[in-house]
Amino acid sequence: MDDERPDVLLTGLLFYDLVLTGLGKPPTAGEEIWTGGMGCGPGGIANLAVAAARFGLRTSLATVFGDDLYGEHCRDVLCDQEDIDLSLSRTADGWPTPVTVSLAYGHDRALVTHGQEPPYSQDALMGEPPEARTALVHIEAEPREWIAKAAANGTQVYADVGWDPTQQWSTDLLDQLRLCHAFLPNETEAMAYTRTDSAVAALGTLSELVPVAVVTRGGDGAVAVDQMTGEYAEVPALDVDVLDATGAGDVFGASFVAASIGGWPLVERLRFAVLAAGLSVRHHGGALAAPGWYGVDRWWRSLTDPDLKRAYGFLADRIPADVGPPVQYAPVTPPAPHTSVGPRARERRH
Repeated sequence: MDDERPDVLLTGLLFYDLVLTGLGKPPTAGEEIWTGGMGCGPGGIANLAVAAARFGLRTSLATVFGDDLYGEHCRDVLCDQEDIDLSLSRTADGWPTPVTVSLAYGHDRALVTHGQEPPYSQDALMGEPPEARTALVHIEAEPREWIAKAAANGTQVYADVGWDPTQQWSTDLLDQLRLCHAFLPNETEAMAYTRTDSAVAALGTLSELVPVAVVTRGGDGAVAVDQMTGEYAEVPALDVDVLDATGAGDVFGASFVAASIGGWPLVERLRFAVLAAGLSVRHHGGALAAPGWYGVDRWWRSLTDPDLKRAYGFLADRIPADVGPPVQYAPVTPPAPHTSVGPRARERRH
């Protein structure tokens, strides 16, 4: 009998992203810079949702859309184009969709955001969360009630954490890991919260708190420990030209979940997540940079480097026969109001 639960359950704040690339350097006061690269589309929690859906996972998203052009466009993209279940989401009258302008230059970026606190909290959106195979969550100082409810339902919780603007890095936050199956911070966050001086040392501390611990290291790849299987893995990053790194961490997390649901060995899960994140930075950031199976398949078929062929040889048995049609990357500008974003980009693959 088929398992009809969502593969991935998500909630969080959605943004409309406008990404400008190819600046060369950040603008200074009084300066105007012209650039030939721009893309727009849903961002924020949509990054995780699209990345998961493009790997064929049944994805359920609870978020708030503004009743404006940006909200309408984001809803159309997520529902009609990406086939994401929005039944838990709401549209808020009179509330503007948050907007982020990303100025990408080199391997870095600057963000300017306008937004207001949404009228519905995560707990209000989720209520009694539906049973799901996994949930991808962002843990914060104030615990969310729905996460504990989801964990009690048998949902495996995969968590990340963000930058602490107070730079206190309270270890109390790590108490929430008791609800989690996996924790995937970057090395700066991991070292700060564990009071350690290396990614590997931080990983050792975190592995005592959660069954699966992963520490991402940007250009140095990632390291991970799975206490349930006794596996340790360390993999390098791909050597790729970075157009925009916005959302790469979200693509990493969603890809790691997709491989974990598939029951892959830890080193394969980690390599797959590093690959997907690496492929995403070659396109304008935000949700629509996610490669999905189509992008992974294209990369694999075009690969000539013998070392990478060996390292990623497992993909020959992992890539599905039907990778779906080409993914749709971020357009320069959104279509006119009430214009369809196009047919669904893929069918769900169970």
